Amino acid sequence: MNVARETGSEARDLTTGRAPFIEEARDRGDLFIDQPYESYSTENQSTWRRLYEGMLPKWKRFAHPHFLEGVECLSLDPSRVPRLEDVNDFLSPLSGFKSKAVSGYVPAYLFFDSLRRREFPTTITIRDGRQLDYLPEPDIFHDLAGHVPMHTDRTFSNVLVRFGEVARTAARQSASISDPQQRLRSIESVVKAMARFFWFTVEFGLMKSPNASSNDYDNPDNLCVIGSGLLSSQGEIEHSILSPDVQRYPLQLEWVVNQYFEIDHYQPLLFVAESFDHLYDEVDRLERWVLEGRLNNVSPGEPLVNEQDLQSFLEAETA
Repeated sequence: MNVARETGSEARDLTTGRAPFIEEARDRGDLFIDQPYESYSTENQSTWRRLYEGMLPKWKRFAHPHFLEGVECLSLDPSRVPRLEDVNDFLSPLSGFKSKAVSGYVPAYLFFDSLRRREFPTTITIRDGRQLDYLPEPDIFHDLAGHVPMHTDRTFSNVLVRFGEVARTAARQSASISDPQQRLRSIESVVKAMARFFWFTVEFGLMKSPNASSNDYDNPDNLCVIGSGLLSSQGEIEHSILSPDVQRYPLQLEWVVNQYFEIDHYQPLLFVAESFDHLYDEVDRLERWVLEGRLNNVSPGEPLVNEQDLQSFLEAETA
């Protein structure tokens, strides 16, 4: 009887790193999956509730107004993990986007191409309740509460689609390089540049506040947060705006694509976009730089581009 109860308890768990459902999906090779809502444990639901309660006052103080509007539009339940189908019912009419459950890591090209199709790969596991403010990988709170409210904004969602189009351009551009070694070096550099751009904008981006009085980015009143990594961290969202230890500079493409980052601590350097239109224009310029070969030899350093990511771009050339 005790064994039976333990087995049932383990099955009802979608905690990151110890979810049997996810392990089984990975073993089958299933990347896109359904959200088994009945598998969320009482602890999982409590973790969501505690995260939401902790983030809400931070969002009201530091988040971009369009993010706050997105939270309202999605009618996220503060007390329970949302069902993706319910989120999509609110999201799709606003921007055409939908959240699509995945079993884990999505190789870079597949991830970016999903954005091009207005599909957001969404992690369904949730972090351990004993580590609310730090996790080395995405979870459903990061994805649904950190990312998706911004997807309700049509201009921002178009930025994501445009980014996916850049990935397709990069794959096609690399296919035109006849020398295999040169092609590999080129696509590795381009993927590194794209990952850095995505990190410093979509994940850890700041934006000039709509009510900013100047370009003084040491004045917290002139800044707001748009990056999901900040919007899902109780500690770092405040740190990003208020800490004197953070360097904040205007978003410039040549800086961003050559700037390495590390994921295991608060970010010491952040970039500030002027507006969503500015962000869209920079993604346009990113594509021009791909075509001109200006991303074929960016500075070394993090992030490392793994074999899965490289292979996903190389295979996309013939898709």
